[in-house]
Amino acid sequence: QVQLVNSGGGLVQAGGSLRLSCAASGSILSIRTMGWYRQAPGKQRELVATITSGGTTNYADSVKGRFTISRDNAKNTVYLQMNSLKPEDTAVYYCNAAGVLTGTGRLFDSWGQGTQVTVSS
Repeated sequence: QVQLVNSGGGLVQAGGSLRLSCAASGSILSIRTMGWYRQAPGKQRELVATITSGGTTNYADSVKGRFTISRDNAKNTVYLQMNSLKPEDTAVYYCNAAGVLTGTGRLFDSWGQGTQVTVSS
């Protein structure tokens, strides 16, 4: 009932920048929190950054000062601007959205399909 579509990602040299975006669509009444998570090979999925509908942000310590999360509530879209990228940022990045469905009023918690970010040294 809620679909998330990623765009962005790719291959970049260390020190470079990339921008990810993720648009949510479907039976959405409201989205409370949107965020980005990542999973490197052999590791668990970890939080990168989240943002509430009111604009409150939360970042993993490893990306503070380098990554910026933002959202366009009118477009149900979340962005992740990644600067000063490091090889250890290499991972599949997933977007997440949690909110309320129209009609039923039930909560949803949906994930995007993931996009590869590779940072070469």
